Amino acid sequence: MADTITFTWVKSEIGSTKKIRATLTGLGLTRMQKTVTRKDTPEMRGMLAKVAHLVRVEEA
Repeated sequence: MADTITFTWVKSEIGSTKKIRATLTGLGLTRMQKTVTRKDTPEMRGMLAKVAHLVRVEEA
């Protein structure tokens, strides 16, 4: 497994719950089309699983 993971916010959170919005913020995604690179940990994978319908993941 790679040591970093890159993901991009591609779909709006309008209509999502507060938990989903908080997860996006926790991932460092503050606006649409923003790309973030983070360390690949089980915690990050879990957060990405919760918002998988809103983000695109590219493993680096």
